[in-house]
Amino acid sequence: MIAEYGHFALILALVLAILQAVIPQIGAYAENRLWMATARPLVLGQSLFVTFSFGCLVALFINDDFSVRYVAENSNTLLPYRYKISAVWAAHEGSLLLWVLILSLWSLAVSIFSSSLPKHLIARVLGVMGFISVGFYLFVLFTSNPFDRSLPFFLLEGADLNPLLQDVGLIFHPPILYMGYVGLSVAFSFSIAALMAGSVDSAWARWVRPWTLIAWMFLTLGISLGSWWAYYELGWGGWWFWDPVENASFMPWLVCTALVHSLSATEKRGAFTNWTLLLAIIAFSLSLLGTFLVRSGVLTSVHAFATDPTRGIFILTFLIIVIGGSLLLFALRGPTKKRSKGFSVLSKEMFILINNLLLVGLTAMILLGTLYPLVSDVLGWGKISVGPPYFNLFFVPLTLLLGILMPIGSVLRWKKSDSVKVLYYFNGPLVCALFMGGLIPLFYGSYEVVAVVTIFVASWVVSVTARDVWQKSAHSRSRLHGFMRLNASYFGMIIAHIGVAVCIAGVGLTSVYSIQRDVRMEPGDQITVADYKFEFISIGPFKGPNFIADQAEITVTKNDLSVATLYPQKRRYLASGQTMTEASINSGIFRDIYVALGERLKGDAWALRVYVKPFVIWIWLGTLFIALGALVALTDKRYRRGHKKVIN
Repeated sequence: MIAEYGHFALILALVLAILQAVIPQIGAYAENRLWMATARPLVLGQSLFVTFSFGCLVALFINDDFSVRYVAENSNTLLPYRYKISAVWAAHEGSLLLWVLILSLWSLAVSIFSSSLPKHLIARVLGVMGFISVGFYLFVLFTSNPFDRSLPFFLLEGADLNPLLQDVGLIFHPPILYMGYVGLSVAFSFSIAALMAGSVDSAWARWVRPWTLIAWMFLTLGISLGSWWAYYELGWGGWWFWDPVENASFMPWLVCTALVHSLSATEKRGAFTNWTLLLAIIAFSLSLLGTFLVRSGVLTSVHAFATDPTRGIFILTFLIIVIGGSLLLFALRGPTKKRSKGFSVLSKEMFILINNLLLVGLTAMILLGTLYPLVSDVLGWGKISVGPPYFNLFFVPLTLLLGILMPIGSVLRWKKSDSVKVLYYFNGPLVCALFMGGLIPLFYGSYEVVAVVTIFVASWVVSVTARDVWQKSAHSRSRLHGFMRLNASYFGMIIAHIGVAVCIAGVGLTSVYSIQRDVRMEPGDQITVADYKFEFISIGPFKGPNFIADQAEITVTKNDLSVATLYPQKRRYLASGQTMTEASINSGIFRDIYVALGERLKGDAWALRVYVKPFVIWIWLGTLFIALGALVALTDKRYRRGHKKVIN
């Protein structure tokens, strides 16, 4: 009966979501305080029912109830419990249930932390979030029900969870990514509420910005975890492949980054109100588009979950309603907003605008490269593949340009800056960046253009940021006292910008100086790669909880000193019979040593792939800094104050 309880709870959640989408909106329109007040209890009830439903699905997996089709397709009795739980969201139906669960939790958070907002505003916001919930509940119940049973005949043993997904990455990556994906609905809902009300002010931006920062933080962590997971799990030694589903999460992140910066201009100067509203709409629209791409079956990807065209038609219809309706509302109500205050070319506003345009341009480029093969196929132009050369051609130079402009905009004043002082301000950082760009490649014995440019840009960001902190921390009592008086929002910005610099340096250096060798080895053989000596000691059987494997032992030394012992595996999963390569990696702050075990050759020989990848961990350290910057900015006391006047 657990499946039936979960199904019924999901139906009740749908009913409450419909009421949430309708009653508070009518109350706001009619200025009926009682009807507006229903928003919070409806959100609470909906959250309780969908949480109960999700708990039922977890219980079905733990109890190995293979009469439920979704459980039978994604689990078996041999699967470890941690993977049985994460298998709940490993495929299409469960991932959609996780989506609506997280959407309900975001709605609940907004309802709890909005006591200072006008009742008509929060009624509209929660009403919009209720409407989004209704669409996804209908999608789950009518096309993707995880509680469907295979009765009267069902399997006594389930199929296996995809071996690629039997990893700690599945436990954390999808929930964290969805927290960011779905979190964009909050900024979207506030924007729709503002358009309905007819006006936006700085207090509105001050309220929306922390919610956007939280979503951006989770989206950053989710994308970073996915990249790291692909790096060590797929055995390819790569960290980004411009996969369509990778692009589907990256595009909302780029627009959300633009939105975070635009909101600061709206909050501080009342600037870019229309643009900020539009960015919020586009960011969540891209989140919905990513859902369509992943679940419609229109693309081929190791991440894609569904191939049922019915689901694709449903999501496409919902996407057209939400995106088309919100853009129509913006077209009708957006132009009535007051014009932004004037600012000069050399001002923070101008550089925020340039930053935004570059980020949106990057998004458009990625969107074109992702969708063009689909459009070409539909129109009969033939099957076309758009790969890394296209994306890198545009993405690399535009990103480096962003890196150069980013710290300049952060140190300029609002409205207007003195050009003479600005030029003097950047002399020292420029010399430092040129010096570092010329020095670091010397350690690798070659001046690769990409390495020199990326180190220059990264050093430029760090040195300008350091100069700005030094300048702003000047105080009559002491520099330390001045440093401690800087606000949390500023600290968050500098941490995030340093994270971008670290990430740029990691990408540039590992892309240019990584060394890969595909070798044939048998026990007793030695090879040398980038001054590291790899010795194949032995290979033998290894038994896991639901797999058997051939596990090699490989020692790594440098200058006759032990560096690491690696144990790459070639696994065969018992339930499905599928084989998987499990790479072994020794990570350090300045390099990764990475070995993947390939196929068995004649005799005792094996194919191995060996990598030495300098600074690759800097990519993920940089993204952690970016996420930490968002977290620190959230502690700014401005966001803890009540806002009595949010919408005029």
